[in-house]
Amino acid sequence: MTFTLFDAPQQEASQFVGFAGNVIERLSEQRSDDAVEIALVDPAARMIAVRSGRIYLKVIGEDLDPFYSPNGMDLLGPRLQHAVLLGRDSAGPVLAVPVGTEPDDLPETIKAIDFRSVYVQGLLNTEALGALAQGAALLAWHSSHRFCGRCGSKTEMRAGGYKRVCTGCETESFPRTDPVAIMLAVQEDRCLLGRSPHFPEGMYSCLAGFVEPGETIENAVRRETMEEAGIRVGRVAYHSSQPWPFPYSLMIGCHGEALNDDICMDDDELEACRWFTQSEVRAMLRGETEGLFVPPPGAIANHLIKAWANLELN
Repeated sequence: MTFTLFDAPQQEASQFVGFAGNVIERLSEQRSDDAVEIALVDPAARMIAVRSGRIYLKVIGEDLDPFYSPNGMDLLGPRLQHAVLLGRDSAGPVLAVPVGTEPDDLPETIKAIDFRSVYVQGLLNTEALGALAQGAALLAWHSSHRFCGRCGSKTEMRAGGYKRVCTGCETESFPRTDPVAIMLAVQEDRCLLGRSPHFPEGMYSCLAGFVEPGETIENAVRRETMEEAGIRVGRVAYHSSQPWPFPYSLMIGCHGEALNDDICMDDDELEACRWFTQSEVRAMLRGETEGLFVPPPGAIANHLIKAWANLELN
């Protein structure tokens, strides 16, 4: 086995995907149970406002600002008792706060935009988008873990939002991240792309699926590719990862060596699956293939596809 660490680039591929630009110092070992309360009285504190898969953005001229001061959220109905502390950046504490005001009741100076549109349209800079991924995932986890999975009693937030404790049996629960393998199976000058029913018309992407308990990432790549497309995978190489706040996943991107080319598609998972040549994929990346395209540049699937398409094959 070759030791490749010191041959790796200084900037790993994961730094260039959407939601990965978080610069907040998380202070994971310094979170007291009153960390949120302390942060909220800090005049330098900034908060992002979230409700039902949307972030509330201030409209300032032609710009959108995701951050509010502690006294600047009154119109949004902030539920400060459910706020979570993301950590600190160079300006001060950063928190995520669920709000109660419905999107239809907002003034014209505030827009409620769903997370996916914010990311696809590039409405926020990389740092703010990274903070959104962290905050949205934490708030989603808290909203679905209000009761103890052991005894059914109510749970309470602790450690600034990084723990819940059962009020009955005192069981501690911690925020979860669901690992998802996303993979591009390749065979010489061809790669395998598929379409889920919810994709925009004409978009093809990598296959993907959750990593199951007791399973390695590599075996998840092999299993999912076989289950969805009937393609056996040999060697697997890790490429990059991407935080994915839908609701709290981590996309783990890999390339896989396809050992056969006869596709047997799972109709319950995919509505189309086919091989694309390297020249076809390059044309799709350039936007030169009418009616066919790949995911947007911030998506890890785009990076997996581009990394293979740009190879000079023998």
